[in-house]
Amino acid sequence: MIRSRQARGDAQEVLGTALRRGVVVKSERELALMREAGRITALALDAARRVIRPGATTADVDAAAAEILRKYGAGSAFKGYPGAYPYPAVTTVSVNDELVHGIPGSRRLCGGDIVSVDCGAVVEGFVGDAAFTWGVGEVSAEAKRLMEVTLAALWAAIEQMRPGKRTGDISAAMQTTVERAGFNVVREYTSHGIGRRMHEDPLVPNYGVAGRGMRLGAGMTIALEPMVLAGGPETRVLEDQWTVASADGRLTAHFEHTVAATESGPRLLTEFDANLDEPAGFRYNDYFAGRRVAASG
Repeated sequence: MIRSRQARGDAQEVLGTALRRGVVVKSERELALMREAGRITALALDAARRVIRPGATTADVDAAAAEILRKYGAGSAFKGYPGAYPYPAVTTVSVNDELVHGIPGSRRLCGGDIVSVDCGAVVEGFVGDAAFTWGVGEVSAEAKRLMEVTLAALWAAIEQMRPGKRTGDISAAMQTTVERAGFNVVREYTSHGIGRRMHEDPLVPNYGVAGRGMRLGAGMTIALEPMVLAGGPETRVLEDQWTVASADGRLTAHFEHTVAATESGPRLLTEFDANLDEPAGFRYNDYFAGRRVAASG
């Protein structure tokens, strides 16, 4: 995710003709490469999920994902990403009030925490980017509902990824789903186009007006990521100059899929291969995807 170019007012105004020039439409070959990057991203997130338990450190979570990238020879879209200083890990691991960009380290997870993990893999120059939020043992009723609503907002956004729809339709779908439940979407950070670079045009805020913004075309790819706060929408950047947390200290949640708009409907590029799901226990798609919108390419 990246900061919106206009944090206040109608964010859809930034998504006009000037941004259209930066949109890269992907061929079927390029979508296949993005799908491979997305598949490895899904595997990395599943490995990260497996080590989330009381007593594990956020560095343990990152190490599990990093091992998957090494196993499949994929690069990291995150490690070395420029900012106040180059990002130091292959995942962001954000806990409780930390919304995004949490740096993995020595922090130990406790029962009742909720943990958001974001990861991006690179295959032959193409990026897959996805994220999920997971509870550590038993979590509060508010935390469960927050995660459910954030996931529902992701699926509402995915439904809009069809040629002829507009970026404002995506933004409005996320905002409506979240605010109807009494939560808030972030204002300063956005979903984004993705392909050979992790951040491409268009920018797609978590809030907006249906029917406005850039028109979607077949082959456009966007990393859709509702970022949701239980309290107010304001955020703050912590002393490490990367981690973004809720200003009021309330819980946050974050889900993300990389999705292509195609003539046959939304195509998920970061879901888990069905034949790699475990026959029992945790199923990545069941939790992360909730229900199926379209078959993978």
